[in-house]
Amino acid sequence: MSTTVVVQQPAGVPDNRLKVTDIYGHRQWSTGLFDCFSDIKTCILGYFCLPCTLCNVASRTGECCCMPYCVQGGSVVLRSRIRTIGGIQGSACNDCMVLTCCGPCGVCQMQRELDNMGVP
Repeated sequence: MSTTVVVQQPAGVPDNRLKVTDIYGHRQWSTGLFDCFSDIKTCILGYFCLPCTLCNVASRTGECCCMPYCVQGGSVVLRSRIRTIGGIQGSACNDCMVLTCCGPCGVCQMQRELDNMGVP
């Protein structure tokens, strides 16, 4: 006859099954804001045709390619969406400041992040 000794009580199922990640994210951006020259193709496309790059980012995140231009603050929404998808730390205020002060670099960073995350 064997005796089973319980050393840990069974835990209940957490109530937050719908929560995917922590509110603050679990990582930083994979490239810096001013790492534009680490991906020359994105850098050149972002410099010479920023609207095309922004439309590409929108399409890759599942939005209409015209969304950044039809929705007020659309580029900020895209940046926040990428942060949510990737579990990246940050805030809406930070996203707004990046795109207001360094728009082309911010858009190129979003494009590089989608590449690094493997989003087609």
